[in-house]
Amino acid sequence: MNPIAEKSLFEKIGGMAAVDAAVDIFYTKVLADNSISHFFRWTHMKSQNAMQKDFLAYAFGAPLSYSGKTMRHAHAHLVEHGLNESHFNAVVGHLVATLQELGVPDDLIQAVGKITEGTRPDVLGTKDS
Repeated sequence: MNPIAEKSLFEKIGGMAAVDAAVDIFYTKVLADNSISHFFRWTHMKSQNAMQKDFLAYAFGAPLSYSGKTMRHAHAHLVEHGLNESHFNAVVGHLVATLQELGVPDDLIQAVGKITEGTRPDVLGTKDS
């Protein structure tokens, strides 16, 4: 292994402590947003937080495996209840605001944005799979 190997996005943003803090702040913002909070009305938020932390850590390159549902499967019931582009954009906005609040550098926020945008078709059910 190359000792000078580039750090993962997960390591660059501060590891699990940073992901934990980000998810906690993020869901405070999401649940306070009347345009999207209704999608979480029946969600057990303690479990949701834990799943989101695992998923983001994995998506950002943490050395762990993700065994949760696919994005399409996890969000299909929300799409049936009207989840659309404006809702996705609101969620992305809250994620960006959270990372800015935590002092994450802009280049890393852009990297997170690229990963997030890559999930859009599956979250909204607009991609054939």
